[in-house]
Amino acid sequence: MNVFERLYDASITIGGHGITWREIVGNLFGLASAIGGMRRKVWAWPIGIIGNALLFTVFFALGFTAHGGQVMFGQAGRQVFFILTSLYGWVLWQRNRRGRADDAPAVQPRWATMTERAGYIGFWIVGVLVCQWLFRVIGVGWTPPDFYYWADAWIFVGSIVATFAMARGWVDFWLAWLAVDLVGVPELIHFEYYPSAALYAIYAAFVVWGFFVWLRISRAKGRTNEPTGQVVAS
Repeated sequence: MNVFERLYDASITIGGHGITWREIVGNLFGLASAIGGMRRKVWAWPIGIIGNALLFTVFFALGFTAHGGQVMFGQAGRQVFFILTSLYGWVLWQRNRRGRADDAPAVQPRWATMTERAGYIGFWIVGVLVCQWLFRVIGVGWTPPDFYYWADAWIFVGSIVATFAMARGWVDFWLAWLAVDLVGVPELIHFEYYPSAALYAIYAAFVVWGFFVWLRISRAKGRTNEPTGQVVAS
């Protein structure tokens, strides 16, 4: 085994379970990205992409023993869509920053309109129905409990919705993330992805904080737009 392979498959054992450093580092990058997102910094997107790439290798069972070969297509697939959606968010936030001061935030938080909200909720519902069926058809090479397909579909589609909503600057994205975490944490614990479960639990607390930060900003912006009451997204 060469140096690259040793670094790639490097792991530690916690509570009798082998955990790759890729899983730990990938989640730390994810947490850093979430902090950058709350602060509305453009660097949140490339940092998140690095974490997504690392976590894809973990959930797609590339290298190491990968938790007995328990491939999690929903968790792995969402990393791919994270990367694609993050590229969209990166470009959008960079465009928003043009002509602004260096320390200016990249986006002005606002609630999604009723039409936008109906759109993403509808996409989420239909997406879960389609993806849980698709995951069953594809299979995972092992026999998971029935809830696995529904949970992975919920996480997969919800993550796409949340990342897109973040790119658009919708306050709703924090609530979408919370809905994902409420399913994702128990699933990750069940399948012994403990570092990811711990980080997601931290995310859940952070998400609540981030929600109130963006909510306060959106309300302050709304007050500056009185008497029309319009909240304009950047």
